[in-house]
Amino acid sequence: MSEDKNTINDYFFYEPAFNTHDGGYVPLEEPNIPEQKLKIPEALKPDKETDTDMYYTVIAEAGESQIMPGQKTKTWGYNQPLLGKTIIFKRGKNIHVTVKNELSELTTYHWHGLNVPGDIDGGCHTPVYPGESKVLNFKCDQPAATLWLHAHPCPSTAEQVWHGLATAVVVKDEHEASLPLPRNYGVDDIPLILQDRKFHEDNQWDYHADYDPDGVQGPTAMINGTVNPYFDVTTQKVRFRILDGANRREWRLHFSDNLSFTQVAGDGSLLEHPVNFTHLMLTCAERAEIVVDFSDYKPGDEVTLYSDDVPIVHFRIHEFAKDDSTLPDTLFKLNAPEVTPDTPVHKIVMSGMDEEVAINDKKFNMQRIDSKQILGSCEIWEVTNSNDCDGGMIHPYHMHGCQFQVLSRNGKTPYPNETGLKDTIAVDPNETVKIKVWFDHTGVFMYHCHIIEHEDGGMMAQIEVQDPKKPQKFNLMDMDTLMNAFAKERGVKPSELNLGGMECYDKMNMKM
Repeated sequence: MSEDKNTINDYFFYEPAFNTHDGGYVPLEEPNIPEQKLKIPEALKPDKETDTDMYYTVIAEAGESQIMPGQKTKTWGYNQPLLGKTIIFKRGKNIHVTVKNELSELTTYHWHGLNVPGDIDGGCHTPVYPGESKVLNFKCDQPAATLWLHAHPCPSTAEQVWHGLATAVVVKDEHEASLPLPRNYGVDDIPLILQDRKFHEDNQWDYHADYDPDGVQGPTAMINGTVNPYFDVTTQKVRFRILDGANRREWRLHFSDNLSFTQVAGDGSLLEHPVNFTHLMLTCAERAEIVVDFSDYKPGDEVTLYSDDVPIVHFRIHEFAKDDSTLPDTLFKLNAPEVTPDTPVHKIVMSGMDEEVAINDKKFNMQRIDSKQILGSCEIWEVTNSNDCDGGMIHPYHMHGCQFQVLSRNGKTPYPNETGLKDTIAVDPNETVKIKVWFDHTGVFMYHCHIIEHEDGGMMAQIEVQDPKKPQKFNLMDMDTLMNAFAKERGVKPSELNLGGMECYDKMNMKM
């Protein structure tokens, strides 16, 4: 295929730090099963919607899913056996979500990328116990974006996400609706949740057998819960909302024929300007919305999406109507606040691998506040990946409760697809990323590496955001309370618990 001179062809990241160099790396393998139709999650129907309010019920449940030929796999999901139905919020509306836990153990509901108060955010301090429910009320007031919901009950976040507790959350607004973008959900507006698994005997997953403190991986790509999927292309242009929902894996994406595509959005908003790519890399928890134009193909053709050299989705081309729409040069104007004078620079250092991971030389403690920021203050955070042992590894840094602006990488201009709002940013070894951070709500929020086993293993810290006009005392749950609850639910003594993150503390002779 021909390439536009403005198309970017590299991955942007430091190749020696790719997860392919990790001693525990599990390469993807092409599955030896027939192609299956890509599962596209239904949109979750509101219980009720008015001009000003939306009401939803989100249920965490266990079930079985037909993923591979043969026996069904035991899985968890939201409102369905695996992953979940896509939740749609409309900007400006009051949102009311009843979260129910029908699992056999406690969980939390973390709204990754949503700007909400700390008690709504769904970190480890807000468990919902088996058989219980909770009503969350908040106003959706942020730009159109693809966010997601996932479990976050440290130190079992990674295992619960591995079981399947993750789903897309889409925020809509009037500005995005005015742009010539595909938005017929399920036809030309498609979520792609990228994950990987290892299938053991009888097609079951065994998290503990696969456990690696640097992140659990499997050789089989699973897209929207589908292995070896195909998608029928019936429109010239298709918008894909891509989420790296894996525990550990980086996805280095490209199409057959070097087909170029246009990224239009990142984590928390549209990009300021569309960017054309042939190759794109996503690290854990990052999102990218891309528009692919299939106009150079004819019915019967097939286009393949690869990660590295492994095919992960097949696109079967059908008849489609001509689409001459063009995107404007400017998609979004980022109106970030100015940095508040005389405020401290928050210096965050992510270090270590395996059990030694830490932030600022400390492992996470549920009752320790590591940073403070005043509501309405805009401050600079400098996030450094100090790790250089064995070539180091990329750490995707995530902040709860806010969206931030990327200012620089090692003093240089950020990549062109980092011009919108972000909540997760990949940081290379020996790199410092400078970001501008502000919060719209008070509370205690976590910030951490989003290799999920790293956060469970202690590469996580907490910030307290206070409104000095209305100071609050935030009640922080202690780890013993959570561990005792897990032990009771599993019918074992706390000393007999086997949760992934515990090992990292034990081997460092540290208390969780």
